[in-house]
Amino acid sequence: MSAPLHDRVTIVTGAAGGIGEGVAQALLDDGARVALWDLSKERTEQVARRLDPSGERVLALEADVTDQDAVDAAVAATTAHFGRLDGLVNNAGVIAMAPSWEEDAAHWRRHLEVNVTGTFVCSKAVGDVFRSSGGGAIVNVASNCGKAGYRNMAAYNASKSAVIGLTRSLAMEWADVGINVNAVCPGGVDTPMLSQVADWLSPRIDVPAEELLAGMGAEQLGGRRIMPIEIGRVIAFLLSNAAVIIRGQSISVDAGATPY
Repeated sequence: MSAPLHDRVTIVTGAAGGIGEGVAQALLDDGARVALWDLSKERTEQVARRLDPSGERVLALEADVTDQDAVDAAVAATTAHFGRLDGLVNNAGVIAMAPSWEEDAAHWRRHLEVNVTGTFVCSKAVGDVFRSSGGGAIVNVASNCGKAGYRNMAAYNASKSAVIGLTRSLAMEWADVGINVNAVCPGGVDTPMLSQVADWLSPRIDVPAEELLAGMGAEQLGGRRIMPIEIGRVIAFLLSNAAVIIRGQSISVDAGATPY
């Protein structure tokens, strides 16, 4: 029995670690070939070597998801290297903690530019390929912050809510050309981004960052944090033929912390 994603080619943005690396590992486990995109070519190549030392099933590319020309070039390089394109995981994102009183326009725009505009730019560029090749699947990495919202994260919360809305719109508009679009909404995943949040909070509430991190696990999982590959396995399913009846959904993958 062949793997669910046997020989399919998927782009993963923000792939130089964290959730992106976990997603890439899950896709490779399910038989896919993967193009890893990130701002840092060096870090992306390091991840590629860890995941597939042979280099036969991975491609590392430097790409800024907010730059249309860079995205177009990376799509062309991916399709030229692998000869096809079947999936896209919009994982690239930024978070910078700040009370809403201290937000400024530049801080706000940066979140929207990377988290929302970058998701659309990549989706549109890859969608054009899918439209001419008969279809494909897109999974956007939103967040439970886009559903519930949290303090000191107004820009991030708003950007992830926008990703959820974008997911619904693209799923409706692109279904007739064979493109399936969904999103996942992770909670506390064991990544450098979560550590960044703990580091920011620590001096402000006078609690050691290590203690904060220890409390950011999922109660329903016995207090442990969710691992990136666990998010990746859900995404791998959404990219497969088995998920063809799931469309425009933003699925909470936070162990029940957000029950909707």
